[in-house]
Amino acid sequence: MAHIVLDKASVELAVYNSRGRALKHELFRRTVGGGVEDRRDSSVQVVKALREVSFEARDGDRIGLIGGNGAGKTTLLRVLSRVYPPTGGRAEIEGRVSSLIDLSMGMDTDATGYENIIMRGVMLGLHRKQAEAITQDVEEFSELGEFLDLPIRTYSSGMMLRLAFAVSTAVQPDILILDEVIGVGDAAFAERAELRMHNMISNANIVFLASHSDETIKRFCNRTLWMKAGTLMADGTPEEVLAAYHADGHHAAGE
Repeated sequence: MAHIVLDKASVELAVYNSRGRALKHELFRRTVGGGVEDRRDSSVQVVKALREVSFEARDGDRIGLIGGNGAGKTTLLRVLSRVYPPTGGRAEIEGRVSSLIDLSMGMDTDATGYENIIMRGVMLGLHRKQAEAITQDVEEFSELGEFLDLPIRTYSSGMMLRLAFAVSTAVQPDILILDEVIGVGDAAFAERAELRMHNMISNANIVFLASHSDETIKRFCNRTLWMKAGTLMADGTPEEVLAAYHADGHHAAGE
């Protein structure tokens, strides 16, 4: 069983010594979403990335997240992934969470493929023996063979993605967090990866999927949250929420 409750969850991020660095300031704002508030101390600015977001998710929910760039979608996904604790309100998350926002998190370029399987597995919440137990599955799915004995700094970008994807999808989570549907590698591998991903989505208790594609939201989700400037604007069926979103001036299926 999986269960999530967000009750007026807010996230504020302090940015130090940023005044006058317009480009850095704008890039940071676009990355975390929300709005930027000046404080009396000119060396500090506060990004209000989430503003009192409240909702509940239960078994069977397939929840799409929509909103323009900087709307707070990624920040919300990081709260759900237990990466960002709320600075206000509360977030109660029950169940094993697997986040595919950053596939390479926890990987060391100087370590071998085998060593990275263990490290990434531990980052995903496995005990060491559990991480060791997924090694054979990762070997078979990634098809990297003898390269797993080499440091991953010797890998091509495609090989790195194969390894990261194989490890990240080797364990079935209760709660699956996705930022767009992942496309990985060449055509043959991408086909197997898509099947594996669809199986994870089907078997997870709760799924969160952020996407700029209306068709993706309609295909995978039975519920949609619309985020704008860190605020939850609407929560309902994909058809209802997408209609409200586009009526607000977002006319294209992707942004």
